[in-house]
Amino acid sequence: MKPDIHPTYVVSQVKCACGTSFETRAAAPNISVDICSNCHPFYTGQQRLVDTAGQVDRFERRRQKSRG
Repeated sequence: MKPDIHPTYVVSQVKCACGTSFETRAAAPNISVDICSNCHPFYTGQQRLVDTAGQVDRFERRRQKSRG
């Protein structure tokens, strides 16, 4: 490997918008994220089902309004 081209890795503090924080190693000392594994719906089991039929109906209504 070439010398002096790789970033230095430091202990990094990751802070989520939900208030959770944890340490990892990264090139940046502080990282802010909007969502983490403690608040993401996939990991918490609070996924909502997407109402695709309702979304299609709303799209069709908007399309009809734009046509005049």
